Amino acid sequence: MKKNIFFLLSITLLSCSKKETFKNNRHYEQGKICLKTNNSDSAFYYFNLAKNDYIKTNDSLGISKSLVNMGIIQSDNGDFYGAIETTLEANKFLKNDRDSTNRNTLASSYNCMAIASHFLKNYEDAFNYHLSALKYSNDSLNKRIYYNNIGDVLITLGKFNDAKKYLEKAIKTSNKNNYSRALNNLAKAKYLDDNNYNPLPEFYQALNIRKEENDGKGQNSSYETLSSYYLEKDKALSLKFANEMLTSAIKNESVDDQILALQKIIFLDPETYSINFERYLFINDSVQTARNKAKKQFAIVRYDVEQKNAQNQSLKDKNFKQAIGILFLALSLIIGIFWYKKRKKRLQQEKELEVKNTQLRLSKKVHDVVANGIYQVMTKIENQEHFDRDTALDELEFVYEKSRDISYDKADEEQEFSKKISELIASFNNDTVKTFTAGNNSALWENISPPVKDEVFQIIRELMVNMKKHSQASHVAFRFEKTETSVEIQYKDNGIGIPGDLIYKNGLRNAESRMAAIGGAIIFDTEIEKGLKVNLSVPTS
Repeated sequence: MKKNIFFLLSITLLSCSKKETFKNNRHYEQGKICLKTNNSDSAFYYFNLAKNDYIKTNDSLGISKSLVNMGIIQSDNGDFYGAIETTLEANKFLKNDRDSTNRNTLASSYNCMAIASHFLKNYEDAFNYHLSALKYSNDSLNKRIYYNNIGDVLITLGKFNDAKKYLEKAIKTSNKNNYSRALNNLAKAKYLDDNNYNPLPEFYQALNIRKEENDGKGQNSSYETLSSYYLEKDKALSLKFANEMLTSAIKNESVDDQILALQKIIFLDPETYSINFERYLFINDSVQTARNKAKKQFAIVRYDVEQKNAQNQSLKDKNFKQAIGILFLALSLIIGIFWYKKRKKRLQQEKELEVKNTQLRLSKKVHDVVANGIYQVMTKIENQEHFDRDTALDELEFVYEKSRDISYDKADEEQEFSKKISELIASFNNDTVKTFTAGNNSALWENISPPVKDEVFQIIRELMVNMKKHSQASHVAFRFEKTETSVEIQYKDNGIGIPGDLIYKNGLRNAESRMAAIGGAIIFDTEIEKGLKVNLSVPTS
C-alpha cells in the first residue's frame, strides 16, 4: 500500500521558509506554481531550469533546493531509483550543515530517499535515511512525521519494541491526520509484539478520525490494517474490509492501494477470482506502464535541458575548436556506423547458430524421449501375451509428460516465468476442479536462476498431476510470497488428503529430491482436517 509521505510539507519547507537566503528566480517560482496545480511534469521541467540558473551563479543552496524538489516529484511518480540519484546529487551542495535552511533541506532530501527506498523494499536503507532526516530536522511537526515513518519501517523489519518507542513520540502531535497515522501504527506494533493485546479500539478510533478529516489515503490504510488483523481470525470480516479498502482507493484514485486490496480479495473470495484477477492485472499493468513512462520522461527532460545549455554555449564560441569538434563528431559517427553494422551482422550470425543448436537439441530429445519411449511400450505389448493395461497407460502418460517438457523448451523458453507458472496451474482448471493463484508476479522471480526456476516448475507440475490423479479435490490454491531470503509457496487443496506414510508412493518422491538439489525445503502437512497442504521454500540466492 502506498505510504503517506507528506511531500507537500517537504516542498513547503523548500520553497517558503522565511530563513531562506537565496532568491527565487522565475523558473523556480514557475515550478512552485505548477506543483500547486498538480502539474508535476512541468514542475520538474522548471525546477531543472532553475537548477541550471543557480549553477551559473554558484548558488549551492538554490541548486540543492531545485534538485530535492525534482527528486520528490520523481519519487511521487514512481521513479524511485531516479529520485535517490537526484537527491544524492543535491546533498553534494549542502556542505554547511550548521545553517538552519541547509539542515531543513538535508532533512527533506533524506526523507525523500527514505520514502523511495521503502517502496523499493530496501528497508534497512529506508531506516537509516529516516534517521538522517530526523537528525537534520529543525521543525517539531516534521520530527513527528519522521518518528512515525521510522516506526512504520521498524514494524516492517519486525522490530516492534523499537517501533513503539518512536511511535510514542510521533503520537504527541496536535495534527489530527498525523495523530491518526501514529495511533494506527502504534496499535499495530503493540499487537504484533503481544498477540494478547487488543488493538481494535485504536484501529477504529484512527479510522473515525480519518473519516472526519476526509483523509482518503488514511482510510485506505485503516481498512488494510483491519483486513490484515482479521485475516486469520474472521475471513468474512477480513474480506469486508478489503472490499471497503478497494472502494475507498477507487474513490481517492490510489492505484497502489487498489492493487493491494485486490490481492487480498482474490485470496479471500475464490468465487470472484476471475473478475478480480483480471482487474488486478489491468491496474498493475497500467501502473507499471505509467511509471516506466515517467522514468523515461524525467530522463528526457534533464537531457533536453542539458542539451539546450550545451547548444547555447557552443554558439558563443565559434572558433577553430568548434571545427575540430564537428570533425571529431563526424569521425565518431562513421566509426559508430561501421561498428553498428559489424555488431548487427555478428548478432544475426549468433542468432542463426542458436536457432540451429535449438533445433538439433529438440530433435535429439524427440528421438531419445518420445520415439524411444513409445517404441519401448509397443515392444512390451507385442512380446507379452498378457500385458497390464494400467501399466501401459502409465508408461504412455510418462512419455506424454516428457514430450510436453520438450514443447515447453521450445514454446516457452522466452515466456515470462510468472505467466508460465500461472498458465501451468490454470491448465488443470475444468468443470470439476477450480484453481486459484495469489501473489505470483514477475518481481517475485527476480534474481532466481533459470535452473532453479525449472526445478520449481517441475515440482508444481508434479503437485498438480498428483492432485488430478489421487486427491478428488474441487478447489486447489497456490499462494506465493517473497521474503528477504526466499520465495515461499503454499499449496492447498480440499481433497481426500494423503497419509504421511503414502506421500512418497503418490508420484511426489521426486519433489523432495528436487528441492534438496536447489537448497530449498518442502513440508507436507497431513494433519489438517481435510485435504493436503504443502509448503515450499525456494532460496533467492
